[in-house]
Amino acid sequence: MANPIENIAKIPELRNRILFSLAMLAVYRIGVFVPVPGVDRQVMADYLNSSGGGLLGLVNLFSGGALENISIFALGIMPYISASIILQLMTLIIPAVERLSKEGETGRKKINQYTRYGTVVLSIVQGLAMAVWLENLNSQVSGGSAVLGGGGIAFKAMTVMTLTTGTVFIMWLGEQITAKGIGNGISLIIYAGIVAGLPAALQQTWSLFTNNQLSLPIILFIFAIVIAVVAVIVFFERAQRRIPVQYAKRAVGDQIVAAQSSYLPLKVNTAGVIPPIFASSILMFPATLANFLPDSQFVASMINMIVPGRTLYNTVYVVLIVFFCYFYTAVTFNPVEVADNLKKGGGFVPGVRAGKQTAEYIDRVLSRITFAGALYISAVCVLPGFLQLEFNVPFYFGGTSLLIVVGVAMDTAQQVESHLITRNYEGFAGPGGPRIRGRRAVIA
Repeated sequence: MANPIENIAKIPELRNRILFSLAMLAVYRIGVFVPVPGVDRQVMADYLNSSGGGLLGLVNLFSGGALENISIFALGIMPYISASIILQLMTLIIPAVERLSKEGETGRKKINQYTRYGTVVLSIVQGLAMAVWLENLNSQVSGGSAVLGGGGIAFKAMTVMTLTTGTVFIMWLGEQITAKGIGNGISLIIYAGIVAGLPAALQQTWSLFTNNQLSLPIILFIFAIVIAVVAVIVFFERAQRRIPVQYAKRAVGDQIVAAQSSYLPLKVNTAGVIPPIFASSILMFPATLANFLPDSQFVASMINMIVPGRTLYNTVYVVLIVFFCYFYTAVTFNPVEVADNLKKGGGFVPGVRAGKQTAEYIDRVLSRITFAGALYISAVCVLPGFLQLEFNVPFYFGGTSLLIVVGVAMDTAQQVESHLITRNYEGFAGPGGPRIRGRRAVIA
């Protein structure tokens, strides 16, 4: 059996796409270490390490460590994700945007353009908030060190311009990867940021072990939990509810096609990793608001209550995950349209009348399996957090990061395998082996 890597090397287009994606990700990782002018990144890194994570640790995770470096990519890709949330909500609220979303490729391009404009606006707002936060941070850093040497309007303007440009550049990198590379660009950028911090997390775990802060049985137990979580993610991401579909005998041109049976696959987790990413983006909003209202006791108490791992944070996180599971499924899957297509193609679900009743049946089944998918995502994202607090495990072993890493890896592998099979090469599983099924990407 030929090695799949050798098969990839034999296809120039696929090889070039993979190399292009890797090159763009390398550019992104280099940019993470380019600091904003006037900021001492070492002092900032020490402050984040002493703060114990919290919402800052969450922001640092999704920015790939850019926050602790106060780099030009410190805002990460979150403004783009927030803009995507707003545009998708508008498709359900504003009829004009809803009509635009149904105009096919033309409408999709316009919505993407509006998303880019929204990304710029949100980047300016969050960049200004970060500039104000950095100016206020000097009084909070112990030891007499200063995060930045100066401040004022010039510093704010430079910081806003730098951070906004950095976010727009990341957005451009993601779009280039999607168009000319392999996989979904935005997903891979988030994936690269998380994976880049894994060696440091492993080193921290080893330090805890050598300092007798973690025993060997606990480390083995944690490793087993990580393997179990990965197995659960793979199982549910591949899980489907297959609705049987029958096609009556019909004429196609001059030929009569015999009756056929097939099925309509409904994924248990249609939304993929979008719900936890969207939920995390919303939970970061109070931290942005606090930079504009540093003296507000209400905002300060809100931030203290929604620290990752605490009860209120987990509760709000789960509620948001369930909401976005149903919301994104409703946006991307239309049971009425599917039922109409089945009816036009001569297909029907056994025991269910074609048309409206078929749409209602599909919607009912989809609602039930989406609830199961929402519970699965919530459990994966929240339960490992209890282990993290109990055993002081580095943040990168959290369920959200594992879900993103495993999900994006499955998506990318599925795209590579599709290229191989299309050109009559064996996939990753070899001849006769199971095919890799991916999920929907982070941003559609």
